[in-house]
Amino acid sequence: MTVDVWMQHPTLRFLSHEMFDSVRRWTGQAMPEEEIPIDATIGAMDHAGVAFGLLSAWSAPNQPPLISNDEVAGWVAAHPDRFAGLAAVDLAKPMDAVRELRRCVTELGFKGLRVVPWLWEAPPTDRRYYPLYAVCVELGVPFCTQVGHTGPLRPSETGRPIPYIDQVALDFPELVIVGGHIGYPWTEEMIAVCRKHENVYIDTSAYTSKRLPPELVNYMKTRSGRDKVLFGTNYPMIFHHDALADLDTLDLDDDTGERYLEGNARRVFTLQ
Repeated sequence: MTVDVWMQHPTLRFLSHEMFDSVRRWTGQAMPEEEIPIDATIGAMDHAGVAFGLLSAWSAPNQPPLISNDEVAGWVAAHPDRFAGLAAVDLAKPMDAVRELRRCVTELGFKGLRVVPWLWEAPPTDRRYYPLYAVCVELGVPFCTQVGHTGPLRPSETGRPIPYIDQVALDFPELVIVGGHIGYPWTEEMIAVCRKHENVYIDTSAYTSKRLPPELVNYMKTRSGRDKVLFGTNYPMIFHHDALADLDTLDLDDDTGERYLEGNARRVFTLQ
């Protein structure tokens, strides 16, 4: 079975945000006229044989959530065999953010926190993150973030693995960190940070199999690297069947392929 560690069930608020104009231009996807039913997302997963997905909530500065934690919780409650949730919080309100993260994990059963640094124009070393890191360690859930350049129309600097992810891992060695979107064009930096820090991982969201850089594929085949890379799509930007097409060209052995598509995700996010 396959687990997708970065996906969204998109609301119209999310899809229509101006920062995604560039993504719509690349993908050619049209704006829907009404809210998309959760069954459409399940259908996209079924079409590609994806058994389970981690649904992200999305918070952004100075506006209501683009995808709220309670919306995610509702979809998870309706389909607990298909989804688990990743929380989003308002970084500008640190104590509210801490309380919301605790609520999402202890009451809603969410499996981690996701903060997208470019949304806040604040790298992961910004002091507002640090109380959240402490809570993630205390509750035993991963901190998920974006590494690499930004496709949306926002600055890319916050996505550099070095110095930002490296420094956070030094300050919080117990914190499990999952860097999504492979870190391109700094993928080798991201691999170096994964090699250095026991609890740092990479997910391949926003990239199809045939677009994965050779250095990442080679890392996946090493003794340590096969436990460090997780499959993701960033759906609906990339549909599951597109992300998995050409998977055989990676030439992964059965054990490495199983870890990449399922085993690493189940271990890192403690999925049953």
